[in-house]
Amino acid sequence: MTQTASPQAGVRAIEEGVRTDFRGAMSYGRYLDLDAILHAQHPQSSPEHHDELLFIVQHQTSELWLKLVLHELLEARRLLDANDLGKALKCLARVKAIQRTLTEQWSVLGTLTPREYAQFRGALGSSSGFQSYQYRAIEFVLGNKHSRMLEVFSSEPEAHALLAAILGEPTVYDAFLRLVARAGYAVPEDILTRDVTQPWTFREDLVPVFQRIYEEDETPWGLYEACEDLVDLEDNFQAWRFRHLRTVQRTIGFKRGTGGSSGVDFLKRALDLTFFPELYAVRTAIGS
Repeated sequence: MTQTASPQAGVRAIEEGVRTDFRGAMSYGRYLDLDAILHAQHPQSSPEHHDELLFIVQHQTSELWLKLVLHELLEARRLLDANDLGKALKCLARVKAIQRTLTEQWSVLGTLTPREYAQFRGALGSSSGFQSYQYRAIEFVLGNKHSRMLEVFSSEPEAHALLAAILGEPTVYDAFLRLVARAGYAVPEDILTRDVTQPWTFREDLVPVFQRIYEEDETPWGLYEACEDLVDLEDNFQAWRFRHLRTVQRTIGFKRGTGGSSGVDFLKRALDLTFFPELYAVRTAIGS
């Protein structure tokens, strides 16, 4: 009589049918290209400082999330152009969830003390988050366009090409306003035909359009929801900027940034930037 070996005490048996041989087959590591990802961290300090890996992983992870944010915003814009508001709002919902993750990530970097960072900061050279082309692309697609920013990426052809393309394209807000106009609301014609290479600036004559959307019972729910989603998106962006500022301040105080910026003062000025000013201004008008 053949006896089946009993499982070793405390050892969880592999279920029957679970694949263990991946020769010539797609595996988890191959699908995610983990060899490339997990070997993409190259500390520059010498001797290598223990905490530099944290700094690199934090920023690489952020860049991966920014890649997905840009992917979703571009798709949201396409869907708005196609009058598919429901699916566009799904994209914005995903962006908002990513934003919350990005903001919470600052708490991980906040475990880096000033002394620890000072011991490898020199290895960064002139590199800086200011040079993140994906972050800049997101700002462009949301309306904060600045043609001179392309100069920062003159030595990076792919990044320069991406930013130049997005600079010349409508923003998510442009696409939304065009959808609002197609829905029968009186969006001023010069807004619909504006030079989209220019940054968005506040338009007082757009406030009554949003006031009608907010105040009328007949407003299609999707339009109302889209307005609130855009406000959420901007609020989340500002929360991220503020956490960035506070993390920098607790780590380097008021030193200049490695990329040449004024550091904390530069980040403070970014808090004054706004993507959808009319959606905030309408709150004063509602009920007046």
